[in-house]
Amino acid sequence: MRFIKHDYTTSTDEALMTEVIKGNSSAFTEVYDRYSKIMLNYFYKMLWQDREKAEDFMQELFTKIIHKPELYNPSRKFKTWLYSVANNMCKNEYRKQEVRKGTSNGLDDNIDAQINELSADQKVDLGLFNNRLKEELEELSNNHKNTFILRFKHNLSIKEIAEVLETSEGTIKSRIFYALKKLSKNLEEFKPISATVVYLITTALNSLLK
Repeated sequence: MRFIKHDYTTSTDEALMTEVIKGNSSAFTEVYDRYSKIMLNYFYKMLWQDREKAEDFMQELFTKIIHKPELYNPSRKFKTWLYSVANNMCKNEYRKQEVRKGTSNGLDDNIDAQINELSADQKVDLGLFNNRLKEELEELSNNHKNTFILRFKHNLSIKEIAEVLETSEGTIKSRIFYALKKLSKNLEEFKPISATVVYLITTALNSLLK
């Protein structure tokens, strides 16, 4: 790659990739700075909280970009294309692993910042609830879990998730509602904590669907 000094901090992702395809290393560095931590977190959540594996996958992802930037389709939004590549990498890894190991979907991380209103007793019980929540999430299929990660951890819209997972928006909505219903039913014993969490998720979902 040729090195070109230029301030790319205000450039769009798509404009950066146009430069990367031309061999511009500075543009690639900006892409890496924008998305390396985000994708590391995604792989960490999807690949059983294995930090080393997540780092390897993140590096492999950007190696693909730097060596074969022409794989990017300029007609697509770069962010959704990037998640599509990452998702396919995870699916290939699942095929190699017959037994999946405890993957957190990051949902509780987002919720933690919103539950400061709970009483002291509820906060103590919350630890037990979070453990059960993780167990219940493990019972979801990879598709349902992945949908939750992309929506509630990475804040992708339903349209973007549909593009990443190569399915319809209706399917994505169905997966989210299915997971909400199942979690709400299986965590009834933890009310009102489960009700609080489901309320927060539902509120976010309803806002998304407006």
